[in-house]
Amino acid sequence: MIKHVPRLLAVLLFTTLCLAQSDQIIPNENLAVEGVPPIPSSLAASVERYGNYRGASLASWNPERREMLVSTRFADVPEIHLVKMPGGARSQLTFYPDPVTAAQFNPKKGGFFVFSKDVGGGEFYQFHRYDIGSGDVTLLTDGKSRNVGMAWAPSGEKIAYGSTRRDGNDVDIWAMDPADPKSDHMLAKLDGGGWEPLDWSPDSQKLLVLNEVSAEESYLWLMDANSGEKTLLTAKGDVKANYTGGKFSKDGKGIYTTTDKDSEFHRLAYIDLTTKQHTCLTSNIPWDVDEFDLSDNGKMIAFVTNEDGFGVLHLLDTTTRKEKLVPKLPKGIVSGVAWNKNNRDLGFNLSSARSSSDVYALDVETAKVERWTFSETGGLNTANLPEPELIHWKSWDSRMISGFLYRPPAKFTGKRPLIVNIHGGPEGQFRPGFLGRINYWLNELGIAVIFPNVRGSTGYGKTFLSLDNGFLREGSYEDIGTLLDWIQQQPDLDSSRVMITGGSYGGFMTLAVATNYNDRICCSVDVVGPSNLVTFLEHTSGYRQDLRRVEYGDERDPKMREFLERIAPYNKARNITKPLFVIAGKNDPRVPASESEQMVQIVRQNGTPVWWLLGKNEGHGFRKKQNVDYEFYATAMFVKEYLLK
Repeated sequence: MIKHVPRLLAVLLFTTLCLAQSDQIIPNENLAVEGVPPIPSSLAASVERYGNYRGASLASWNPERREMLVSTRFADVPEIHLVKMPGGARSQLTFYPDPVTAAQFNPKKGGFFVFSKDVGGGEFYQFHRYDIGSGDVTLLTDGKSRNVGMAWAPSGEKIAYGSTRRDGNDVDIWAMDPADPKSDHMLAKLDGGGWEPLDWSPDSQKLLVLNEVSAEESYLWLMDANSGEKTLLTAKGDVKANYTGGKFSKDGKGIYTTTDKDSEFHRLAYIDLTTKQHTCLTSNIPWDVDEFDLSDNGKMIAFVTNEDGFGVLHLLDTTTRKEKLVPKLPKGIVSGVAWNKNNRDLGFNLSSARSSSDVYALDVETAKVERWTFSETGGLNTANLPEPELIHWKSWDSRMISGFLYRPPAKFTGKRPLIVNIHGGPEGQFRPGFLGRINYWLNELGIAVIFPNVRGSTGYGKTFLSLDNGFLREGSYEDIGTLLDWIQQQPDLDSSRVMITGGSYGGFMTLAVATNYNDRICCSVDVVGPSNLVTFLEHTSGYRQDLRRVEYGDERDPKMREFLERIAPYNKARNITKPLFVIAGKNDPRVPASESEQMVQIVRQNGTPVWWLLGKNEGHGFRKKQNVDYEFYATAMFVKEYLLK
């Protein structure tokens, strides 16, 4: 018996280790973790249902039948599914370890569609053809370059798209017949990374092409679809204008687009191709037109306005140029408007504080709205989720800044701790859609959440959009400083317990606030944020550099470089004495992981607690559910340790 004791001890030890591990959440092999303490399984159990929601978005209508492609997630990432009727089964068609969210049917035949996907979050998107009958998938592009902006010719015989294939930086216009990948060829050689084909003329002889210089400046060009020769459609002048989207009219004599030309806001406009004269179609609406789509017969335009963050659907008769009544929809965000070829069904996505994104269709003849997808929300009673409250505060220059405040349920009494969550962009905007996992902070921990839209955000006019450009950058920091003042004045909010967080540019703002207002916060969580705009501009992907320099300033200019170095959180890291959690994706093409790594290293020199999480198979933000779950569990641990204590 005695000689069997070592084996027995080994078995007991192994069993003990297994039990210990079963009581903890173990990060998977694609996550590098430093400083994060063991995460108990009990925490995951309490959080789990808040992460077990899914959303759906419309990808494309079948041109021959009343069916659609949608993108939704059943396993780890979103994939393309076929839905054959309102409320019908979601039949999965693509199966990849990386997300597939964009797909378009051939506009004439429903036998195949073209979809786009990248690998590991690197954003080097490739186009593939999916044949419905066989399920066969054919790679259409080179497998290496970044390919974007696919537009189908009305005949269904060609697509046009932008590609960095030539040199890795400039986006040229290419064309091919997806049924014959060997037909792929460069149509026009271009300079810069902001080019994108938008639409083909009805006779397939011309292309409408967008050249984006910045969020405040872009131009529309007409391109010969055979020779690639291009003609400027929107003139360059002293006053810059931005154009977004574009569709040829049915007769081919003009185009519809949205522009802030001669206006603070993006308005729907018609441009005559002969005279180049602009006619505004929504001058009565003092808000941005976010997106639009033209019906196949050219008789009606569906468009969405962004009204204080909420999305409002509109219908416009192109002949009378008068609006048609639209049924009242739940207050939330409307997106992805797309007409069926029958000119009757208008598909769109709708999300709100109490509903994740789902796909709907409006019958414009009967005004009937049908729900095509019913996405699960993890068993939560979403009817009880907090609704957003629009708030305003006066900033340092007397300008009014706005945001959305979510208060926890009334069962939580006393002054509530607070998370300030800053959006990315910076040309972005927080809009009140479904919060997903963030509802855990509200419902289970009693934490209030504010989403500020500081200067530089979209949705409030082009003057507001430009207020943080270049040397004006620090003004947006002070918007958060005055928000902290506002919080101090609220009787139900605890200004001594504030956490700052944000992703991408919101991550940069998180670090900026942590270095400038260290004494007014408890902790901060930076997700894929730059730590120094100089090193960021030097190392972001080449196709993005010029676009970002317009916003942040050109680091090659000595005066601008000195300014950017002076305000860089990395160079002020000694100010951070409050705990910091930094999260990054190894394959991020926008904000290299080195931006996060250098911040982690220098803040640790302060003796400050720093947690570090790197997704080895992720890019600009985590997309794979198992990684996202661990990220949130770790963040919940951080919040409990440093905000709630």
